[in-house]
Amino acid sequence: MKKVFSIEVAGRPLSIEVGQLSQLSNGSALVRYGDTVVLSNATAAKQPREGIDFFPLSVDYEEKLYSVGKIPGGFIKREGKPTEKAVLVSRVIDRQVRPRFPKDLRNDVVIVNTVLSVEQDNSPEFASIIGTVVALCISDIPFNGPIAGVILGLVDGKVVINPTTEQRAKSDMYVTLSADKEKIVMIEAGANQVSEEVMLDAIKQGHDEIKRLIDFIETIVREVGKPKFEYVSADVPEEIWTAVYDLAKDDMRSAITNADKATRDNQVDAVCQSVKEKLAETFPEQEGKIDEALYKLQKKIVRSMLLEEHKRVDGRSLMDIRELSAEVSLLPRTHGSALFQRGQTQVLTNVTLGPLGEGQKLDGVDLMEEGKRYMHHYNFPSFSVGEARPSRGPGRREIGHGALAERALEPVIPSEGEFPYAIRLVSEVLMSNGSTSQGSVCASTLALMDAGVPIKAPVAGISSGLVVDEENPERFITFMDIQGIEDFFGDMDFKVAGTRDGITAIQVDIKVEGLTYEIIRQAFEITKKGRLQILDECMLPAISKPRESLSPYAPKIFQTKVDVDKIRDVIGPGGKIINKIIAETGVKIDIEDDGSVYVATTDEEAGMKALKIIEGITGNVEIGAIFTGKVTRLMTFGAFVEFLPGKEGLVHISKLDNKRVNKVEDVVSVGDEIIVKVMEIDKQGRINLSRKDALAAADS
Repeated sequence: MKKVFSIEVAGRPLSIEVGQLSQLSNGSALVRYGDTVVLSNATAAKQPREGIDFFPLSVDYEEKLYSVGKIPGGFIKREGKPTEKAVLVSRVIDRQVRPRFPKDLRNDVVIVNTVLSVEQDNSPEFASIIGTVVALCISDIPFNGPIAGVILGLVDGKVVINPTTEQRAKSDMYVTLSADKEKIVMIEAGANQVSEEVMLDAIKQGHDEIKRLIDFIETIVREVGKPKFEYVSADVPEEIWTAVYDLAKDDMRSAITNADKATRDNQVDAVCQSVKEKLAETFPEQEGKIDEALYKLQKKIVRSMLLEEHKRVDGRSLMDIRELSAEVSLLPRTHGSALFQRGQTQVLTNVTLGPLGEGQKLDGVDLMEEGKRYMHHYNFPSFSVGEARPSRGPGRREIGHGALAERALEPVIPSEGEFPYAIRLVSEVLMSNGSTSQGSVCASTLALMDAGVPIKAPVAGISSGLVVDEENPERFITFMDIQGIEDFFGDMDFKVAGTRDGITAIQVDIKVEGLTYEIIRQAFEITKKGRLQILDECMLPAISKPRESLSPYAPKIFQTKVDVDKIRDVIGPGGKIINKIIAETGVKIDIEDDGSVYVATTDEEAGMKALKIIEGITGNVEIGAIFTGKVTRLMTFGAFVEFLPGKEGLVHISKLDNKRVNKVEDVVSVGDEIIVKVMEIDKQGRINLSRKDALAAADS
């Protein structure tokens, strides 16, 4: 039976419909936010998956192009792999709900958000967040909810909940925030150098709206919610845990306390192998549970050292950053390159500059953004962690980390008018031991400056960690620059990138159920201190400002502006004119709707030639101007010469040479290139040329 629940959010109606659609799902909700409609479904396997030591959650956000009245491009007229935006939204939703499931649940859970209709003012991302939570909360799947989420903007210094299209265009930040009634669950942000104080205040304001939404969701759950099903716990049996703890606690602590990741891993592996051999007879066919107990032991030791002793496995204090180094101009033929290293995290970023036409075209449900000129890609090969796995293209994590670095640097990228280039950055992770995404932010800033891109300010990034006392959640410790083992066994990876003046990006992963305002405040304080230290001690000594000139291998961009009505003259019928200019000069040409023309080439002479041709086509041909043209037709009375693409003039037989000419064929043939001078333009626009006068001008 269909039931509808309604509330107003940011001045627009939000309704949740349950009971009619997708009745075979464990939980389903149709969310309408204005004219945006999203169907959210949550399903769970009846039995746990065998042989795994993690919770198998899958979250999908499926954009349907019919939702905005578009037919997919290309030969295959159906949606294919998810867009980058869809992957990022899936990851955002995953990070919100994952910490709220029981840690010992091993049943597959699949969440699918299907975007059915999109009104650009009303975000389908917001609708999917709400739909996911409602579907889980009313289902029989074990889930500790409700939580809720909103999107925050900052327009003219004021926080805006779920900004409209117009507001997003001028907003100084775009923050996806999720929380329960007490604590913050997830933060994902891009910002235009917003201060930590303003960001925290925005989070608090967003939290107030979230509390109201949670009250609304609770009314739905009370009316239509199902009892949660019982599941088989995958927790380690007490007798195995006790045996492992008693046998290995001292050896494991000794093995785990080492600054070098490879050495530490080898030592830990040796302890684990010894324990499994000793317990094989006592607990036959329980190797998997022994492995889980050993993992649990490592986690307990690392967390106890941090929380109780304020010690770290590599000997650092809580606020120490690992050894830093940076180097630029590593690669001779790339347009810019930089290597950044923090401890055993090492990232190489390369910059490629191209004409604006080489920017990325986007095909999705977001009609605001049809393309972008700045692109950041991130690669994480298996060798970076010492593993032997073949590369199979970027996964969701790599797409997400590339997007995070892109978001961090976007506020400092110069506008098209200031720097008319498409910009592609590729961050190659060469070693990974914690927070490679923020390493890629640092390497990318350096590479951009090495390439001569006039960024507005250098950006650095760092991560803050957290350990919360499981028996007393009010007791916690935060610390700077987490490495891999602290990420695995800690409770938070709070990544913040920014300039000296403010935050440009945030991404928060947590394993606890939420963060207090005090934890967030400390994380902001720690990461600000860290990024300033990285800038001052490492990055700026390597390169203090963008280079004055571009690489000799980068294309040079020549600009001009033409009357909008004359764009068609440059392009010509079927692209005939512009293609001819490109063929003659070897340049690349991009023309914007406002009449801006960009000519890209590594050959300055060719660029100037193309620019002169374009200006000749679109400008008024002046009497006295001299051109090199090609003979196109011969007549008894003279020769027609194309002196600009699409523009012809007549050289009368009397003007072909310095001496008398009896026959046109005696002097020129079709296809010859000759210099000509513009002598006359009659009332009908016909142009008379002279080779004789052009030759005389050349001789003088």
